[in-house]
Amino acid sequence: MDYPGLAGRTGGFRHGAPHAVEVGADGARAAFLRSPGAFDPDPALWVLDLFSFEERLIAPGPIASYAVDRDARVAAFARGGRLFRADLLTDAVTAIPTSDPVHDPRPDPQGVRVGYVTDPDRSATLRVHGPDGDRLLAGEPGNAWREHGGSIAWGVAGSGAGEFGRTRGWWWSPDGSQVLAVRTAGSTSLHLLDLDDGWVDVHWDRETYPHLAQVRWAGGGPLITVLRRMQQHGLVLSVDPRTGETQVHAELADARWVEPIPGTPRHLPDGRVLVGGELAHDGFDARCLFADGSLLTPPGLYVRRVAGTLPRATGPAGAPDLIVEGSLGDPAVREVFRVRTSLGGGGPEVTRLTGRYTGEPVAGGDVLIAGDQVWRGDRRVGTVRSLAAALPYRPEPVFERVTDRRLPAGVLYPTGHLGGSLPVLVTLGDGPGHQQVRSDDHAWQERQWWADAGFAVLSVDSRGTPGVAPSFEKAVHRRLADLALADQVDALHALTGKHPDLDLSRVVVRGRGLGGWLAALAVLRRPDVFRCGVARDPVLDWSQLPPPIAERYLGDPADSAHIYRNHSLSDALAEADPHGPLLLAGAELSLPGERDWFREQLAS
Repeated sequence: MDYPGLAGRTGGFRHGAPHAVEVGADGARAAFLRSPGAFDPDPALWVLDLFSFEERLIAPGPIASYAVDRDARVAAFARGGRLFRADLLTDAVTAIPTSDPVHDPRPDPQGVRVGYVTDPDRSATLRVHGPDGDRLLAGEPGNAWREHGGSIAWGVAGSGAGEFGRTRGWWWSPDGSQVLAVRTAGSTSLHLLDLDDGWVDVHWDRETYPHLAQVRWAGGGPLITVLRRMQQHGLVLSVDPRTGETQVHAELADARWVEPIPGTPRHLPDGRVLVGGELAHDGFDARCLFADGSLLTPPGLYVRRVAGTLPRATGPAGAPDLIVEGSLGDPAVREVFRVRTSLGGGGPEVTRLTGRYTGEPVAGGDVLIAGDQVWRGDRRVGTVRSLAAALPYRPEPVFERVTDRRLPAGVLYPTGHLGGSLPVLVTLGDGPGHQQVRSDDHAWQERQWWADAGFAVLSVDSRGTPGVAPSFEKAVHRRLADLALADQVDALHALTGKHPDLDLSRVVVRGRGLGGWLAALAVLRRPDVFRCGVARDPVLDWSQLPPPIAERYLGDPADSAHIYRNHSLSDALAEADPHGPLLLAGAELSLPGERDWFREQLAS
């Protein structure tokens, strides 16, 4: 079977599936994006009545993103640079004239005004359209920073912000009277802008803590997380929206790097501040949640994300349950849990709410949507319809935990394999920091195509991969190349006991990005194990990566030059034996072409 249109690589198998779901705070409506068909890449905006489960098309695509007000009554989106406002109660869509192309439009929580950004790649400005017309809220001429050779941008996330999971650069206040905005001019600052033209700076030691990692403003004042340059220390700060002064709520520290949890920090209704942290003493090795120092999650739950809150049927109104995405025991399985926030004498209380799902869970009012499942309270009440095509494969990877480090591994055989020696394809995906061994059929479609081409496909989550434990993820600090490569080799040998069909004399490797970097190093440094490899868009030099990534793993290049050299693919290629194992840069190579090249090398 030829690979069906490379759909697995491009996400085509998800066309027609609902995504970017938003649930109103009143639990009455959900908005989402969905392509009109399985092979249509242009998502349209839809709304779903969460009582009758009637769905309605609001605006045809292509719509890349949108935002809603607090109760999902109004949506704003940009299409072709034009600004649109959609009434999700009447289905009326109105084009709003603007003088410049629009980016990142967002209605205020009451749905009265719409803010948006123009010129995000240069001198970005922040504007607001409302009953009093369209006006500039923040912006500066492109030559205002001329002496530094750059420009000033308002309302965009800024360089490196995405490495901390922060993709936004401005936020409405809960009452819609203020905007909290990022200003980027070489460094990042934060400012509170009143709609009546007043404004104040947000004060923190930006020289010591230059990274603005997280921002949230949803009840109470703004909460931000700031980190030192090397990310080994951070502060969770609350911001006074009148003065811009900050107060420390928590300190975050780790000898390797601090890893903030998405969805935190946030105010709880009882006034406590929820933060993510780690337990690394008394035998614990856990990624947990704390509220003003009190532990809310058990050490066995690896917390990946906080999706929101749901009211607790038997608890006080001011103590809802947290909705947490995480893994309990098995890092390959992601599930959704309810976590009690009210303090009790029995310790943390966690309830598993859903089984397997795709997409990020979203909560609003008393409603939770996880994948296509809709829950009201603790009861599943319906689904969000999917138009996605059926997956072409039903892969059945064999999951293992191998070596004394209990590395998660998955082995995938050709469909109907009844035994016999097979060459081994080691897949490295996007590399360290990206989990491959997941219980998700979508994640294994391309790998099943490779298996059916005659390979035993092996995926190993080496140290440096999230999902297992903080120490597992951070053991690679300043020695990523050595440990990640050692784990791949050790897992190969450990698996042969349970999987004798793996022919370790015929091992090939492939990856992209950082995975391509590691695939190339595997071929160059361990030719005794890897016969050949394909590296797609490999990272040649870590100094060319965004500093937050490079410095998180390898440290300050000023005092770690030897570590950067040890991780340099350019240096390794320059020193490589020209008669050694073959490595192919596969950026322009089709998958069938890559498959045929592997076959040729293994046959030679």
